[in-house]
Amino acid sequence: MYQHAFHTTTANSHYIANGHNVPIKDTFKHFEDGTTRTTHTNGYLGTGDPEATETDSSGTGGMRDSLEGSGAKKNDAVHLQRRVGLFSGVALIVGTMIGSGIFVSPSGLLVRTGSVGISFLIWLACGLLSLLGALAYAELGTMNTSSGAEWAYFMDAFGAPPAFLFSWVSTLVLKPSQMAIICLSFAQYAVEAFVSECDPPVAVVKMVAMLAIVSILCVNCYSVNLGMAVQNVFASAKMVAVLIVIGGGAYKLCQGNVQHLQNAFNNPAPPFGAIAAAFYTGLWAYDGWNNLNYVTEEIQNPSKNLPLSIMIGIPLVTLCYALINISYLAAMSPTEMIESEAVAVTFGHRILGALAWLMPLSVTISTFGSANGTLFAAGRLCFAASREGHLLDILSYVHVRRLTPSPGLIFHSLIAAAMVSYGTIDSLIDFFSFTAWIFYGGSMFALIVMRYTKPNYPRPYKVPIIIPYVVLIISIYLVVGPIIDKPQIEYLYAVMFILTGLIFYIPFVKYGMTPRFMEKVTLFLQLLLEVVPTTTMGMFD
Repeated sequence: MYQHAFHTTTANSHYIANGHNVPIKDTFKHFEDGTTRTTHTNGYLGTGDPEATETDSSGTGGMRDSLEGSGAKKNDAVHLQRRVGLFSGVALIVGTMIGSGIFVSPSGLLVRTGSVGISFLIWLACGLLSLLGALAYAELGTMNTSSGAEWAYFMDAFGAPPAFLFSWVSTLVLKPSQMAIICLSFAQYAVEAFVSECDPPVAVVKMVAMLAIVSILCVNCYSVNLGMAVQNVFASAKMVAVLIVIGGGAYKLCQGNVQHLQNAFNNPAPPFGAIAAAFYTGLWAYDGWNNLNYVTEEIQNPSKNLPLSIMIGIPLVTLCYALINISYLAAMSPTEMIESEAVAVTFGHRILGALAWLMPLSVTISTFGSANGTLFAAGRLCFAASREGHLLDILSYVHVRRLTPSPGLIFHSLIAAAMVSYGTIDSLIDFFSFTAWIFYGGSMFALIVMRYTKPNYPRPYKVPIIIPYVVLIISIYLVVGPIIDKPQIEYLYAVMFILTGLIFYIPFVKYGMTPRFMEKVTLFLQLLLEVVPTTTMGMFD
């Protein structure tokens, strides 16, 4: 990790790659906001001029890269290559949002609300909330085009400690648990296709989930282009599956099967806290709306494509979810939906007959694509946070030839695999939702704060200020509501885990203490994985 102090230090480093010991002389500049930037005193490592920089208009943020620059260069110390276009951006949003949730969550939402009408309204409200949150993130992402999403925004608005706490929790819990949940869902549906007479063995399900993690890891470590190609193909395939469900529902409605949609609001309204718990279930199906912000350094023309991808992707997902729920109710009763462990599979047996096998196949395709997008984004969080000294240095390195952040991808996959071994889907979802919305609310607060502290910052896209206020208030409700309705010790554990990060932040980040053996560990892993810091990429073209 870099030494954090209010001065400039120079270091002669030796990076080993392809059998060569390469000296690099770096200057580390430290700023009052706790950030560190690296410059090179031995000249620019490659062709062309360095990207222009601009001074933070607030006078407190030091220097940052120009908004677009001249494009990501292979040897750029800040950016990876920009290889994510508009279609890939939409595919990343749609592909990560449409996972297992819409095939599992409808029954959970009905249980928590007890009302068809209210559950449908919550589905729409979750889509609207996701869209509003993502539009606020679009402003943040075009203000600061560094990868890392919430981590980068917390650094800008609040400084290093809150940003570190986010990277601490997200790297160790949020992103790995999200991937673990999706891969467990993938494995559950994949194994059920071969086991029809009994429940699939738990050990087999977990082994298949592990296999999925390894496969996705290999794809994303091999090539960024391959990872995005897989995302695009699977996103397109899952849209075909969604159209099959919607088409089947339309067929039943044309036959006059509307009895389950009538008198939708007859049941009594659920209590205050239960609505928040129901939102958790619905929002899990929508989660992934912010994943594109984790890869802004790799988006082509981010000031245009980031908000445009959001405006296309999230309304599309919301429309699909609404129509899918109507289709389910056209084919089965609310009671049947609640009793079904796999709503989409039951729907397939009702509508598709001999082709019912298409539904579990569709779910496996959907969840695999969602897990791929989740890992793609998670690796960039590791890359961005460790580049500033908030995580292990090795996590900021990229493969010398493939230009993929493979150490971060491997690290996330190992934690996700551990969670698959010891966790269950239900236990992981509630913890994930509670903790995630603490940080989503924090991002809304960061946007509000920077409207006042950095009024002249470049904002190619500017969201109406009422939107972050609305999302912040809802975030507070989603965090506090379940605690009031049903207090559980797990919520206290979650808060304690977040604050525990300060124990590691103070010695290892604030004061730059590094165990002596870490240099040898970093060098060993660097040789093993064939990775180098991004500052040296120009030498290995």
